[in-house]
Amino acid sequence: MIGTPEPNPINALDAPERARPSNYPEPFASLMQGRKKRPLGDLFNIRNFGVNLVHLPPGSMSALHHAHSRQDEFIYVLEGHPTLFQGYATVQLAPGMVAGFPCNGLAHHLENRSDKDCIVLEVGDRSLGDQVTYPCDDLQAVTGANGGWCFTHKDGRPYE
Repeated sequence: MIGTPEPNPINALDAPERARPSNYPEPFASLMQGRKKRPLGDLFNIRNFGVNLVHLPPGSMSALHHAHSRQDEFIYVLEGHPTLFQGYATVQLAPGMVAGFPCNGLAHHLENRSDKDCIVLEVGDRSLGDQVTYPCDDLQAVTGANGGWCFTHKDGRPYE
């Protein structure tokens, strides 16, 4: 079938960085200082799942500690030694290691506690109706009608 031509392959490091470093409201957005995401899947109009190349300099983190109600996530460590926080456990990761986070599983995030950069490939589906819990923060999120995230306090009050 003939359709719209697909975008040409590119070097992942040549992909533009996400314009906003974080979708979180303040004071949480500032905690993502230093993290850089290149949304690779969006470049190819991929709609069913997201693919991000995540650059974590020393002292940065991938996300707040979180768990999804419907979305599965997967990471592949390309460079560096990030620390995986999963539930209450920590695991030191290394290049070539992978980890998966099924929906309704343990809360998780990565931190770069080393003195060298970490680069991680992050993949997640885009399930409609997903809700995200943040057990360590006064924050929750649901996907909106446009597919974007709507953040509120745990009692339902919106962030200003």
